[in-house]
Amino acid sequence: MLRLVAALVALALPAAAMAQTPDPAPIEVMVLGTYHMGNPGQDLHNARIDSVTTPAKQAELEAVAEALARFRPTAVAIERVARDQSDMLDHRYRAFTSADLLTDPDERVQVGYRLAHRLGLQRVYAIDEQDREGQPSWFPFEDVQAWAEANGRSPALGTMHEQVATMIGEMETRQRTDTVSGVLRWMNTPESAASGQTFYTALLAFGAGDAQPGAILNGRWYTRNALIFARLMQAAKPGDRIVIVYGAGHSYWLRQFVQTTPGFRLVEANDYLPAA
Repeated sequence: MLRLVAALVALALPAAAMAQTPDPAPIEVMVLGTYHMGNPGQDLHNARIDSVTTPAKQAELEAVAEALARFRPTAVAIERVARDQSDMLDHRYRAFTSADLLTDPDERVQVGYRLAHRLGLQRVYAIDEQDREGQPSWFPFEDVQAWAEANGRSPALGTMHEQVATMIGEMETRQRTDTVSGVLRWMNTPESAASGQTFYTALLAFGAGDAQPGAILNGRWYTRNALIFARLMQAAKPGDRIVIVYGAGHSYWLRQFVQTTPGFRLVEANDYLPAA
């Protein structure tokens, strides 16, 4: 009998020890949705952006970096495809110097590299997923347009374009009249992230029967963002504090992934960005 009791105690001890093991420190993630400061013209709708390499805009961007530094990031993640998928590190960051801030308007440089350089970080992750030759597009909008034209829905699609054009017009006005931080604060409220998703969900109405181009586009857009976040998950370490610098159109899903993934915690950018 004593041997049986001893055996049961021995079996219970590892379980008790495991129960007392603390959970890993959460990974805190700030999703900073940005506008494309370098005017790459690669989106469906593109805003005309004034130069951010002027002395005035550089001072505003320095204020943004100083404010974000209070979050004490341990890594930065940007909208670029990694050359080496095994470590997800952005190979271009190694060559970055402060002089690049005066010549390269790209937000990945102006916000992402600037912040990482200020803090002396070595980990700048490139977590993007782009179209690949021979594979379906992540944003098959042409199929939606073709279906709309064939089914008399082009006017409805045109109305959606007009609504987006109105929002872009507001963006263009704000970036001329407000500080960089002010524009980013406007773009990074939870409400702004949610409203940016309405264009995609409205496309679900474009389809019928077995032909569902709007739903397929939404599925592909979701999958692209899932791949982006999966790369972040695989690169992050317990206790990390990561700033994701990404086009604001991705904010909705990236925020959702952070909020619903165990071990991750969303940090609001507007809790750190300087107020106007």
